[in-house]
Amino acid sequence: MKISRLPVIGAVAAGTVLLAAGPCFAHVSVQPGEAEQGGYSTIAFKVPNERDNASTTKVEVNLPTDHPLASVMPQPVPGWDVKVTKSKLDKPLEMHGEKITEAVSKVTWTANGDGKIKPGQFQQFPLSVGQLPEDADQLVFKALQTYDNKEVVRWIEAPTEGGEEPENPAPVLKLTAPAEGEGGHSHGGSDDAKSGQKEAGDEHGGEHGSEADEAAGDGSDTTARVLGIVGIVVGVAGVAFGVLAGRRRSA
Repeated sequence: MKISRLPVIGAVAAGTVLLAAGPCFAHVSVQPGEAEQGGYSTIAFKVPNERDNASTTKVEVNLPTDHPLASVMPQPVPGWDVKVTKSKLDKPLEMHGEKITEAVSKVTWTANGDGKIKPGQFQQFPLSVGQLPEDADQLVFKALQTYDNKEVVRWIEAPTEGGEEPENPAPVLKLTAPAEGEGGHSHGGSDDAKSGQKEAGDEHGGEHGSEADEAAGDGSDTTARVLGIVGIVVGVAGVAFGVLAGRRRSA
């Protein structure tokens, strides 16, 4: 009886450890955690409520100034008002042949009515961003989380490679090189060339297409018949073996 209780005791202990460790992992993060350099992406800031006696009422996300983004568009979140703040750029950006002299530097979401993030809940705040820099391997977004008891948690500590995770880590978007063949670097043939190859194949192979299809169909039928016969023979052999075995036991 004592031994049988050990798994239960172990499970309870493990659950207690997980519950105790839970708040350590509940920080503001950006999802998905990766995007391609030089492209556009829709990301979302996941904001969990870490407090048992307060609700989150405001979330501020500061965009990186060392790699400004020319296009930033928030998606409406029910129960939340959004404010987009722009700042002048020290060095103008060029996008689609036009010079951009200002860029979004901060996005602020403020709860209205019942739009708070209550204890035990989280909320996501989506943004469409671009054009992502081609000369950086990550973007760090510093965030501030405000509770209705006036407490402000500052998620502003940038993680260091190989180091321990900070106590209040800032959301980080990893940037990866574009997949081969994307972004105008495709090594395949053009659509016109592929179309020409297809037409040529149809012209020279069309006469034999129906014959090949018929041959393939006949082969499939023959295979099915052979498998069916084999299955019948195996079944009959099994029945015969069973009968013989029964007679031997009777004898």
